Amino acid sequence: MRLDTYQIVKRPLLTEKHDLQRETENAYAFEVDRRANKIQIKDAIEKLFDVKVTGVRTLVVRGKPKRMGFHFGQRATWKKAIVTLREGDEIDLIEGGTPA
Repeated sequence: MRLDTYQIVKRPLLTEKHDLQRETENAYAFEVDRRANKIQIKDAIEKLFDVKVTGVRTLVVRGKPKRMGFHFGQRATWKKAIVTLREGDEIDLIEGGTPA
């Protein structure tokens, strides 16, 4: 099954940990489709953001069991991709800059 570029990359992950990785390693984190492999993720990021990807690391984040009152459930399991870019390339995740 061939996934569309817009189906592979779901959203960027904006956390303090990923901000530090962005500054030190030029690495960006994204939530991606669980069926996507590293090659598909690399191609999708290069096509969407017009950058050169040098490395892709992936991990599956398991859903935690949660409880609301007497009801038990589980959060969804999802896949995270940490994408390292070529020196000098960057992705502007917040368009428009700071408000005036």
